Amino acid sequence: MKMMENVVWHKQKVSKKDKENLLKQNPFVLWFTGLSGSGKSTIAMELEKHLWEKGKYAILLDGDNVRHGLCSDLGFSVADRQENLRRIRETAKLFYDNAAITIVSFISPFKQDRDLARDLIGKDFIEIYISCNIQTCEARDPKGLYKKARNGEIKDFTGIDQGYEEPKAPEISINSGSTPVEAAVGKIINYLETKKYI
Repeated sequence: MKMMENVVWHKQKVSKKDKENLLKQNPFVLWFTGLSGSGKSTIAMELEKHLWEKGKYAILLDGDNVRHGLCSDLGFSVADRQENLRRIRETAKLFYDNAAITIVSFISPFKQDRDLARDLIGKDFIEIYISCNIQTCEARDPKGLYKKARNGEIKDFTGIDQGYEEPKAPEISINSGSTPVEAAVGKIINYLETKKYI
């Protein structure tokens, strides 16, 4: 790419390790994936609060919130979803490189995009699959999106007219249809403590 020929990476004077020592934490990326209405954002927000109460600095990148700014120019076609997630994984990597615990909550329906995020972050990438059958998601329908998709008002809606590729081996899997939010957060915290992330 010609434009990149004139772009030079600047090595910073304050290292990632320096920032880890300042914040007294090990950074990692928690990547939530699941259908709309599965409970990703609800669990992610409670997790962020729990980590904050434990004195940990965490940043939450939520799908809807990010689309209000960074990705407001994108739609929901396959190409736009892939660009959306490219921007998010690069943003998550920037936060991770600056010692932040980064929580990412996106439908991220395609395995390829999640694999690219894992490859970019490396060993500190933790995939969390919030599983929930579509009937339960549709019954919850907190934003009224399933109804709009069924009525043809929304195109390329995951679970209705666009597929979702379930993770085959996520680090953490939570069935939100049968697991209360507090228990879901507890399961994630237990994993992080067991693996010595926190």
